[in-house]
Amino acid sequence: MKPIQRDKNFDKHFKTRITPQENLVKQFELRLQMFMSGVRGNPLNDHGLKGKKRTFRAWSVNGDIRVVYRETEEYYEFLDIGSHNQVY
Repeated sequence: MKPIQRDKNFDKHFKTRITPQENLVKQFELRLQMFMSGVRGNPLNDHGLKGKKRTFRAWSVNGDIRVVYRETEEYYEFLDIGSHNQVY
């Protein structure tokens, strides 16, 4: 599996939006393990984005929290995390 690189924007938003809620941190860690093991369907619902972000993809941490990322040949780059309205 490819390694993950985190954009500074992702780190900042993770700290402000996710870290204050311990249950979201646990959900993220569980879903991250699933992502790294190759799961792309349910419950992650990995999908390509449209419009200006059409070169990016996203997967679900829970019903509303998304991780926006891009895939290169060498790694996955996590770009943003937050609610649907925050990241789109």
